Amino acid sequence: MLEELQSAGSRGEQARQLIIDLETRGKQAFPAFLSILRDTGQGDLAEMLIQECESRPVPRQLPDLRPVELELREEKQRKNVTPHERLSIPVQAESERPRMPPVLAWGSAVDKRSRDQDYDMKADPCGHCLILNNVSFSRDSGLSTREGSDIDCEKLERRFRALRFTVLTRRDLKAQEMVLELLKLSRQDHSALDCCIVVILSHGCQTSHIQFPGGVYGTDGKPIPIEKIVNYFNGSNCPSLRGKPKLFFIQACGGEQRDQGFVVDCDSPEEEAPGGSLESDATPFRVSSDNVDEPDAIASLPTPSDILVSYSTFPGFVSWREKSSGSWYVETLDSVLEQYAHSEDLLSMLVRVAHAVSAKGRYKQIPGCFNFLRKKFFFTCH
Repeated sequence: MLEELQSAGSRGEQARQLIIDLETRGKQAFPAFLSILRDTGQGDLAEMLIQECESRPVPRQLPDLRPVELELREEKQRKNVTPHERLSIPVQAESERPRMPPVLAWGSAVDKRSRDQDYDMKADPCGHCLILNNVSFSRDSGLSTREGSDIDCEKLERRFRALRFTVLTRRDLKAQEMVLELLKLSRQDHSALDCCIVVILSHGCQTSHIQFPGGVYGTDGKPIPIEKIVNYFNGSNCPSLRGKPKLFFIQACGGEQRDQGFVVDCDSPEEEAPGGSLESDATPFRVSSDNVDEPDAIASLPTPSDILVSYSTFPGFVSWREKSSGSWYVETLDSVLEQYAHSEDLLSMLVRVAHAVSAKGRYKQIPGCFNFLRKKFFFTCH
């Protein structure tokens, strides 16, 4: 510092140089130096420095600049680099920079992470869709004919074909026949496909379960647990669908009581109206003390993944179906898929379905789902 002061020239210039040097040593350096001057009897010099400091023009406020080290070309070729071989330049601080929305370059790491959050749906066809449509039941089953179910079936056949699925429909199957169709589908090679869909239209019931509640009836009145159906397609039993979405749409519901259902007025599900066109696929769930299902041995599933089960309503509650236009759930699902399948993910669409059906039924029917998908599912490639 002494050499710099001596080379600074006049006394005023030396004072300015001294102030500059003190400022580089921290905020407290200049006040501390003034205090030392006064304590050693050099008050005049202290006053001169204060006047010199006050007479200096106020510097323009600069943005916060921080050094960033840049590698020289030679540094890439050598492991040991001295500090003098690095270039340090001021760069405007992050807080001072104008914020621009990020642009994801195709193929970039960020873009890849974004795409990895969605299931691939590039195959054509996307996958198989099996529809099991039970309409007429045996007299011994005590289950009524499901009028309007063929309308549901036709709607879903058209919709999933439009979404690039190969659709196979089976009508009026006994429980064991349903199981055989499900096993046949699960044992196919799905390696070249991206997805698998199972739709079941039938009467339903309550069953013991671990992860997926409810069951569906064959036309012979024998129940099949939903959990058992889902289990046919898990990673252990269907290796070619590992990591791929398996979607189940269940238009069936009910409690442990199996009866003929009941008919109500279309505009008011609460009131009975014999001769109307609205039916339920089951009765509300009633706990039965003398008839409790035993746990199914096959129900001890491994942790499911890439599976979604959408119910027309939670098992134990009614699900409404009109003879002339089909069930509320399928009618709404078909409409939502038609409008939003090319722009929204499946869960967002199912929220729309739940809202529309519950509003239509004055919250007497609320669809729900059990979701074990690990990624977002779009019917079209995003």
